[in-house]
Amino acid sequence: MRYTQYYIPTLREVPSEAELDSHKLMLRAGMIRKAAAGIYSFLPLAQRVLKKITRIVEEEMDRAGGIQVLLPIVQPAEIWHQSGRWNVYGDEMFRLQDRHGRDFCLGPTHEEMITTLLKNEVRSYRDLPLRIYQIQNKYRDEIRPRFGVMRAREFIMKDLYSFDRDEEGLNRSYEAMYEAYARIFTRSGLKFRAVEADSGAIGGDVSHEFMVLAPAGEAVILYCENCNYAANDEKATAALPETATEPLLEVEKVATPNQATVAEVTAFLQVEPKKLIKTLFYKTETEFIAVLVRGDDDLNEIKLGNLLNQPYWLAPPEEIAAKLGLPVGYVGPVGLKGKGVKVLADLRIKTMKNAICGANEHDFHLCHVNLERDFTVDTFADLRLAKAGDACVRCGQPLKETRGVEVGHIFKLGTKYSSALNATFRDEDGVEKPFIMGCYGIGISRIMAAAIEQNNDEDGIKWPLPIAPFQVTILALGEEQKATAEQIYQELTAAGVEVLFDDRDERPGVKFKDADLIGIPLRLTVGPKSLAQGEVEVKVRMTGEAFRWPLAEVTPLVLAYIKEQDPVSA
Repeated sequence: MRYTQYYIPTLREVPSEAELDSHKLMLRAGMIRKAAAGIYSFLPLAQRVLKKITRIVEEEMDRAGGIQVLLPIVQPAEIWHQSGRWNVYGDEMFRLQDRHGRDFCLGPTHEEMITTLLKNEVRSYRDLPLRIYQIQNKYRDEIRPRFGVMRAREFIMKDLYSFDRDEEGLNRSYEAMYEAYARIFTRSGLKFRAVEADSGAIGGDVSHEFMVLAPAGEAVILYCENCNYAANDEKATAALPETATEPLLEVEKVATPNQATVAEVTAFLQVEPKKLIKTLFYKTETEFIAVLVRGDDDLNEIKLGNLLNQPYWLAPPEEIAAKLGLPVGYVGPVGLKGKGVKVLADLRIKTMKNAICGANEHDFHLCHVNLERDFTVDTFADLRLAKAGDACVRCGQPLKETRGVEVGHIFKLGTKYSSALNATFRDEDGVEKPFIMGCYGIGISRIMAAAIEQNNDEDGIKWPLPIAPFQVTILALGEEQKATAEQIYQELTAAGVEVLFDDRDERPGVKFKDADLIGIPLRLTVGPKSLAQGEVEVKVRMTGEAFRWPLAEVTPLVLAYIKEQDPVSA
């Protein structure tokens, strides 16, 4: 492709609206343009990247037994009411009505649609297993769309749904998709990690996220180098500390005037935060709930939500004071049961001895408080936010922390949707049974942004070769070099290499800057000095390596480089 015949509207200035590197660089490199908040047009360079990612995904889905379909974007509300998710998605769902007043939505995902389709088509166990996938746009009305295509309201996604007759079959489908996802991200040239994850609104018991490792990633990943345990911070857990063995002391009420926070109380009493019990209050539609965590821990509200399995919210201080008669900042678990409060506690509360907590009296705390003797708990659960330095739950070694961009998520759904939608098949014993399902999503457009987050510098993008818009760019620095550059261009194109030939009448500095900004993996420069010696200058964008190749050997050397970087596609 000749630059003068292509459309690459690069920008010199960084757009003020952009925050992440990927957003800035996609705008500057002429890959996207904003249509509205969270909605973007993909320009030619981006479209080439998306096609390459899509091809890799399709090849690996087909290899893993996937069968491609295309489902409707506009979905009837009835199937969402039947699954119980019409209200669960809330304001994140784009809703519309037809001229007859019937409710529809723009598909944020397609579990209901594919289940409804197959329940009317698949009747026998002989038709199973099935792994059905599609690649199309999805729509979610993000409360705050940001970071360009990383968190957009319209995005491109691959979603596959597996239908099996039993758990054993689901395990096989899940493993096949896990391996396929690992191949997809490996083939795309990305550094990634699969982590245990919370299933969220999709549901199911088991799920893994695939994270492209990048400093600006939204997700926090905790991992163990010793045993390869990894989970995002919504799901991560840690080994419990040993239970303290000190003798139980008598409860003592101490004055703590104007000392209400953990930092204030521990400094005033000269103790470590881990000796304190924090008491947090939440409400559901029917009750007050007190949640106990150690003073040096943070509550993981995702874990709390999974435990409660119903809508909940933080109780406002004035309501705690008015309805329970408790002074915020001085609340503790002693005596809460008598006030009709349900008490939940993190597992680490069990390991504490002679703890400190609020005395439920303004300006006072209790010292030497102990579980069972002084207070009781209705339910214990892992409710804390795990963090770097915690002991790994599997091997006990310290957890480490990194950040990542979620690009794929796989779930074991079980019968969540098939039971709700009455989607059954007749098994070998003649009994009607619900499909055992899994779902597996990949953000096609998000992979593009994540790749940039992982691979960029102050000059621009550094594309991994398998998903780069072009494999090679050729720069001619003057009129005298254009004929040679043209010859190289023709030879490489004939050999099947994807080439962007910068044939513009521009200064060399402009061409170099645009080449670095766009990030094409291999740059061939035909300049007066190298040409005089029968060579071309070569620069590898990813590593910055620079060297020269003989003119006569350019084509075979380029082909060898491509095969080395992308052996599957070469």
